[in-house]
Amino acid sequence: MKRLTLLALCLSIVTAFAGSYDIEEFTASDAGTPDSYIKAEFGGQLKTAPADEVSSLQDGRLVVRQKFTDPFGEQPTAYQLFQGGKGDLSKLVPLKAEGVDYSKLVTTRLYARRGMPFEEDIEKVYFDGKAVYIPGFSTAVAFVDGEMVQLKADNASAEEASAEPSAAPEVASSEEEECDDYDPDCEDEDEDDDIDVKGDLDESNAKADARDYAVSGASENATDRFGIADEVRFWSAIALSAVAVTSAIIGVTQQMEANKVQDVYDNYDKLHSTVMDEVKRVCATDKEPAACEVAFKNYGTIVETGDDKYTVSMLERDMAINKKTLDSYKFYRNLWFGVTAVSLTAAIVLFVW
Repeated sequence: MKRLTLLALCLSIVTAFAGSYDIEEFTASDAGTPDSYIKAEFGGQLKTAPADEVSSLQDGRLVVRQKFTDPFGEQPTAYQLFQGGKGDLSKLVPLKAEGVDYSKLVTTRLYARRGMPFEEDIEKVYFDGKAVYIPGFSTAVAFVDGEMVQLKADNASAEEASAEPSAAPEVASSEEEECDDYDPDCEDEDEDDDIDVKGDLDESNAKADARDYAVSGASENATDRFGIADEVRFWSAIALSAVAVTSAIIGVTQQMEANKVQDVYDNYDKLHSTVMDEVKRVCATDKEPAACEVAFKNYGTIVETGDDKYTVSMLERDMAINKKTLDSYKFYRNLWFGVTAVSLTAAIVLFVW
């Protein structure tokens, strides 16, 4: 029964923190403003959109999720969903996460890459009911139900969105213009060999992202909290929470046992006080009161059962044993409660890190 209770408590902790990357509510009161990707239809502004309706948007409609952060840190970070007409998305790459419920992408934080600090999620994300669009990115990551998932380009949609008129035919090598050393308007084409202007858009974006990530990653290396990935910190915090729950249960058990021993010790102490008060009263009239008390402790009978006699000395021996047992229970109670405090503190630090 205790094992089942412990398991249930551990599972409840996992459930409580599994949604740490989820956006529970969209509470921002700031007005939504249109841009080149989303068009306003109501007085030059966007209207708020319920989260459960994003997955079933009509064609030609678009929803943007905006993150609002107080630069002074006085107000908590808030999010809001705004709906409007679909603008020009030809420069954006449609992203999808295979096997993930689209509605969960609407309510989870998205990051440029793994290892990003918790609070540095992407500020503006667009949804059309089928794919996710993030200006400047062709990939992204999210944490859904505690698992990291990757959003990748939807190749079919990307090819359709990036379709361009066919390029002009190339000039034959014999007809190419030869640059004159004194002509400032003529440049050798070799200088632009690394620029792909007519190739695969996804490949070009991927190369650009790789360069950006390399530079950004190097600059953030010193502040990446010892390089520990978010999911490692998350599951480490879960493990520490489980340790905290386990040690707390053991500590409570030790406290309960200590209370039982304390009750026995208190009864023994009360009996000892009553008996010794009577002994001192009787021995007060003796010629040697001290010797009288010692003799009664060793030979005076408190309880007699058959041939067994229970003396004051036996009572004091049992009291010493109970006191030692009581001290042991108290020591381990404090030890396990200390483990609980340390584990819980470490788990909280990892969760907010």
